[in-house]
Amino acid sequence: MRDLKGKTAFITGGASGFGLEFAKLFLNEGMNVALADIEEAALAKALEGLKVDNNRARGFVCDVADRASLQKAADDAIAAFGRVHLVCNNAGVGGRPGGIDELPDRQWDWVLSVNLMGVVHGVAVFLPHMRAHGEGGHFLNTASMAGMLGQPNDGPYSASKAAVVGISETLSYELRGSNIGVSVLCPGFARTGIAQSERNAPADLASDADAPLSEAAAAHAARVREFVATGIEPAEVAARALQGIVDGDLYIFTHPDMRPMLQKRLARINAAYDKAERFGR
Repeated sequence: MRDLKGKTAFITGGASGFGLEFAKLFLNEGMNVALADIEEAALAKALEGLKVDNNRARGFVCDVADRASLQKAADDAIAAFGRVHLVCNNAGVGGRPGGIDELPDRQWDWVLSVNLMGVVHGVAVFLPHMRAHGEGGHFLNTASMAGMLGQPNDGPYSASKAAVVGISETLSYELRGSNIGVSVLCPGFARTGIAQSERNAPADLASDADAPLSEAAAAHAARVREFVATGIEPAEVAARALQGIVDGDLYIFTHPDMRPMLQKRLARINAAYDKAERFGR
């Protein structure tokens, strides 16, 4: 998707973090932007900060975990701008830290409903529209290095992000030969509000936000807060994402220093295949 000028981007989680930085870059490229977010006040503040008229940027309140809510926002954005060409399935939550045996099903349900099903809904809602208008398009799905490596005491988050990588790969195969591209963004730590995402938790989970954590979970939460506070700026992640979209890259990484960690995982996989080849010989 090389020619962005005059086209429209729909960005979930658009009121802050990566989403808002995407919007700034896309506007600078001459695009229109539709910001979608569950936080109405933050959305209004973000639009005010962009300092463009509503012919180029508009906000739509929605919950990506609810397909009907996202469909309504999509319909309103299409009514406002005519066509959507770039969909950034970016909304995400961190969830409560804890071991796999410690977290209730409801915590898994919430994280997966936003991080995974939010992406599924974004594709299901917009893909028929892109195919119908025929002008080409692109999906940018925000995953994480946690989807490539996994991390302890963050099972729901790691699982959801690994699933986003998987469905992005699947979608890229399904759209092969079409004029619609797919990228999966796998950033490391950046200075976003992900560590405070329980502010948007459903009421039955928000009431547990102050409940004591296990020692391991508390230590993990402290590390995450430190890594986020010292992470790269969201604008840097957005710049890499823009480059990847324009170049048509499937995988977009932002932290080259994490490459050795991924290589260790690949080495373990290769060793397992070596063992499989020797099995029974």
